[in-house]
Amino acid sequence: MIKPGRKDAAARAAAMLASALLVLQAPLAALAGPREQAKRLHDRIAGVPPSDSVLTAMAAKIQSGDTAGAAAMATDNPNFYNVTLKNFVAPWTNRAMTVFVPLNDYTATVIGMIRDDVDFRQVLTGDILYTSNASGAPGYSPANNDHYQYLDDNNVDLKSTLVQTTQSSLLGIPPEATAGVITTRSAAEAFFIAGTNRAMFRFTLINYMCRDMNQVLDITRAPDRIRQDVSRSPGGDSRVFLNNCIGCHSGMDPMAQAFAYYNFNATTGRLEYTAGTVQPKYLINSDNFKAGYVTTSDAWENRWRAGQNSLMGFDAAMPATGNGAKSLGAEFANSDAFAECQVEKVFKAVCLRDPSNDADRAEVATMTASFKSDYKMKKVFADAGVYCMGQ
Repeated sequence: MIKPGRKDAAARAAAMLASALLVLQAPLAALAGPREQAKRLHDRIAGVPPSDSVLTAMAAKIQSGDTAGAAAMATDNPNFYNVTLKNFVAPWTNRAMTVFVPLNDYTATVIGMIRDDVDFRQVLTGDILYTSNASGAPGYSPANNDHYQYLDDNNVDLKSTLVQTTQSSLLGIPPEATAGVITTRSAAEAFFIAGTNRAMFRFTLINYMCRDMNQVLDITRAPDRIRQDVSRSPGGDSRVFLNNCIGCHSGMDPMAQAFAYYNFNATTGRLEYTAGTVQPKYLINSDNFKAGYVTTSDAWENRWRAGQNSLMGFDAAMPATGNGAKSLGAEFANSDAFAECQVEKVFKAVCLRDPSNDADRAEVATMTASFKSDYKMKKVFADAGVYCMGQ
């Protein structure tokens, strides 16, 4: 049995232990000095430790209150481009959504746009492509990935060698048919090959609106633009169509029509654009439902401006209809969901977690508002790094 005096001593010891644990669990930012914060900030953004001179310069900026300036120094490191951004973008370029793919024109174009502070909405609309002027690299080819494979194999400095050019000059498609990364060779190989071109719509939605098809399912939209290849009685049960299939296809099919003139030719290894002629893939399996919609052009319509998906915040000042991939890309890129999605992806990449509490969500909202003022992605990385450098 513990005597009263000993009980008091034990209580004091327990209290001291609890106090010590609270101190150990306190936010690192409250304990770390400018030099430690600078190192953590650089590690978060560039993925590698800074040199001593850079560390000293960043610490001085943090000491003076210029955390944004310190973060900008981290984005100047070549590894921010060759490592952080390459790994950030690579999963967007393939159906498996894996980072383990070679550098390609899609990834290089996004990296170049971020380096040059290009309005990021052009990622879905621009006649833009980045190649490299690295010595020894084979020239860009619209029929293979050799140019970028060389850059990858030789760990070429992307920050100093990427050069902006146009898709229309290299891919043999007219400027009005270009739509940012949607019409890069590697995106075409991943998402325009075979199939029905619905894959391009789905992965554009995932990568730039942060939503998959099950998250936008809305059975209240009219089904009149759903193609013939979709059975209205899957397995002989029309309820499956009415309660499931219609929810995706009624919104997707009218918008995926924007890609009606595109195809990836696996034999030639090239993106094909057949202006005015609908690709045969849009007309396959017509016997599944003869009364279904027959695609005759690349005219699209966004029926998600009404109903539950209006929460994506499409720009009311823009038309809800159009022709081709470029105008559909603009419809997505000018939405609230597009801006929010980019910020959330950067937050996760830099902070190594999803926004998880009120403070995180408030910061994401602030970063999103800032991003929408100029659409510069590099600043989003810097802002996320500053917020998370002490975590």
